[in-house]
Amino acid sequence: MADQPKTYLACQAVAPGKLEFVQKELRGPPAGHVRIKVEACGVCHSDGATVEGAFPIQWPRVPGHEVVGTVEVIGDGVEGWTVGQRVGVGFLGGSCGRCSQCRSGHLVSCENQEFTGIHQDGGYAEYMIAKATGLVSIPDDLSDVEAAPLLCAGLTTFSALRNSNARPGDRVAIFGIGGLGHLAVQYARHMGYEVVAIGRSEAVGELASKLGAHHYIDSSKRNVTEALLELGGADLVLATASGGSVAKDTIGAIRPRGQIVVLGASPEPVEVSTGALLFGSRSIQGALTGDPGTADTTLRFSSLQGVNAIVEETPFTSAIDAYAKMMAGKAKFRIVLKM
Repeated sequence: MADQPKTYLACQAVAPGKLEFVQKELRGPPAGHVRIKVEACGVCHSDGATVEGAFPIQWPRVPGHEVVGTVEVIGDGVEGWTVGQRVGVGFLGGSCGRCSQCRSGHLVSCENQEFTGIHQDGGYAEYMIAKATGLVSIPDDLSDVEAAPLLCAGLTTFSALRNSNARPGDRVAIFGIGGLGHLAVQYARHMGYEVVAIGRSEAVGELASKLGAHHYIDSSKRNVTEALLELGGADLVLATASGGSVAKDTIGAIRPRGQIVVLGASPEPVEVSTGALLFGSRSIQGALTGDPGTADTTLRFSSLQGVNAIVEETPFTSAIDAYAKMMAGKAKFRIVLKM
């Protein structure tokens, strides 16, 4: 393409905690991949795994795994996607299709899965290369900025609720009303659950009510187990905050055959007595994210039901400041870089 630039602007991590802008050479996609012109990219707390070096990183590396853009060039062997199509890229970089997990239909657990922005450059850039098996379709009535946070925060919470044992009418408690939790409350309400939001202030309670929660528990004022038991217990606790303490604080209020599903990564151990699990057949489960098909459904469901992330939109050129604001816990609730 004669009118294409030879370089593009990217914001990359070059050492633990250090981001810098740089011009990178614009390349074509290899077989099985596409090149995307990035339009928007969410700033997610998991980007810290790249920028702070929590994962083994080959420097430099461009973070960003809530990417929305337009397919510009299609590599050899790619079918089902067209030039000019709006697509998304989430945390999972694309399954291999041949390992035992893929052959069993467990694409999230692909043994050869790479993570966007960790093993390959992500969306803090004007362009990126993405594996076709990881692409997500974007509904026409979702803007780039609206869609971006749904590719990680939205997908993670939607998939966890959808794959849980809870059924419409069951009581679901959302622990932590932040970047993930404020979306989880909306999904849970629209899925037909009785929704209990658990946070730490009156202001959070007011927001949770507006988002669709039927009940609110202020954990700074109430014992969470006692408060949940007064409501009749919970069939499911979705832990969007630190998973270890949530299990300890809520296991006594989980109804028989109920679950705690942990979404919040933390080095904190999960401490639960075996008796609490055995008597009542309760379980604790982790949930990473969802596969591309579930991501398609997440965005379509969000569009149909009017589920929206609360977003701070900022120019891509402010990416370094946006990342620092997110890591300092000052974002409310998701920051999206707009190209």
